[in-house]
Amino acid sequence: MKNLLAPHQATPAHSLRVAIVEDDRLLRQEIELHLTSNDFSVVGVSSAAALDDLTQAEPIDLFIIDLNLPGEGGLSLCKRLRAALPNAGIVIMTARVALNDRLAGYSHGGADFYLTKPISPDELVLVLQNLGKRVKKQLSENSWTLSLRDRLLTGPMEGQKLRLTNREKVLLVSLSHAKEQILESGALCDLFSPEDDADTMTKHALEELIARLRKKFKAVQDEDAEPAIKSVWGVGYQLCVPISLVY
Repeated sequence: MKNLLAPHQATPAHSLRVAIVEDDRLLRQEIELHLTSNDFSVVGVSSAAALDDLTQAEPIDLFIIDLNLPGEGGLSLCKRLRAALPNAGIVIMTARVALNDRLAGYSHGGADFYLTKPISPDELVLVLQNLGKRVKKQLSENSWTLSLRDRLLTGPMEGQKLRLTNREKVLLVSLSHAKEQILESGALCDLFSPEDDADTMTKHALEELIARLRKKFKAVQDEDAEPAIKSVWGVGYQLCVPISLVY
């Protein structure tokens, strides 16, 4: 069973990205169409496994989850989502109307809303809009912004600005795209070692690159702030701050 943790890459003009996990194809397509007409960016999948694949490739803000799914059930999926993406919005959409199911959706699944079918499309839009306000606020409060063109990293607090080298920029972009924002040391070394170049990056050189970047972060962070990049024993490195990429 995979962990769900995609790095968020929102821009200030970010359109909320919604994933619908519903195995009823016609219902899924109807909801996609309605939400798209209300300015949401929407993608639909039919199972938890398909969502796992999706979240490895792109960030998702809001999730609409049916409980009766093929393979892994919706309640288990919601629980994983809440653990991996605590700030995401989760809406359970189901035909189960019993109070015990509803309570389990909130207490076990960590859902923000529990909606029973048949669902009012307009109510769903309002629910997602309200959840989206919370998501956007959290992103703006906590996220760093990396300008790819200028190689300038700006933090959520006043005065947090870092001028990056090209290698530092590439490193942060790569970590932000990685699953759980973790990359193996070997993969990072390969990133800076073109196939046609005999001058490969060593792990020692990578450690020095990481150390310089950590020092830059530390110079503008609070003393008790979590390190922006931490070592993962026996694996490599993990990015520990959310970064939004802008061009």
